Amino acid sequence: MSAVVKRQNLGTMALLGGPVLLCALAIVVPLVLTLIISFWERQMIGMRPGVSLASYALFFEGARFSVLKRSFWVAASSTVLMLALAYLVAYLVTFKLPPNRTRIFLFLLSVPFLVNYVIRTFAWAYLLGRTGPVNQLLQWTGLTSQPVDWLLFSDFAVYLGLVAAYMPFMVYPIWLSLSAIDRRLIEASWVLGEPPLGTFLRVVLPLSLPGVFAAAIFGFVGAFGEVAVSQILGGVGYQLMGNAITSSLDVLNYPMAAAMSSVVVGCMLVLLLLWLRLFDLRLFLGKMLGR
Repeated sequence: MSAVVKRQNLGTMALLGGPVLLCALAIVVPLVLTLIISFWERQMIGMRPGVSLASYALFFEGARFSVLKRSFWVAASSTVLMLALAYLVAYLVTFKLPPNRTRIFLFLLSVPFLVNYVIRTFAWAYLLGRTGPVNQLLQWTGLTSQPVDWLLFSDFAVYLGLVAAYMPFMVYPIWLSLSAIDRRLIEASWVLGEPPLGTFLRVVLPLSLPGVFAAAIFGFVGAFGEVAVSQILGGVGYQLMGNAITSSLDVLNYPMAAAMSSVVVGCMLVLLLLWLRLFDLRLFLGKMLGR
């Protein structure tokens, strides 16, 4: 019997090994090439192979490093905002809507993504512009006597664009985690006299953390490398790391673009490791509180 099981396991590994290896190569090879190019030297219209830290030195000493810090802050703060909204939506969908309406709502949540991402961003620019519907509505209701300038080309517009672009993606993993919770655990908490808030903090929230963790990755990764939202809704002078990398590519400074990309990937790997540690700690605390 054990020999049969071993053969089945070997067959499964052989069947899955090829696709997994192909995906790994498709991810690892470009990252390794980017890291190698980041040490090359720039020439007038190209680059020369070598080992140089000039691109990294220029990045950390120049204005691009401030762009990195701004990108990190925008990504982190927008992720917290999107998590709060996505968790609220997922919670209401899971516990307040009947199953047939849940399917309809989740389908409607995905409908906007049938429209091109850049077109949707330009639509927000039109809505928030000085002559757009939002300003016209504010003036028509008497809330303002003239167009409001901070609606567009501002932090508000960038955050709104990020929420509209990535928050719906974050609803799905949280909803999956919440819908997988055994309702008998919640009922048992109520029977034992735990108030609704205590039930949420001690039962629902710890059990839904896998979905929260996945949603945070979706939101942070997307916001950290954003290009279109910051350029269209933030304006020409509003730069995040994605815009800075694109600008370096436009002037054929490939080593600098590779160095910035490598730094971004390194930051993401460090944050993912920290999130994994924090995630495990949260599960541990949740289990302890559950006792």
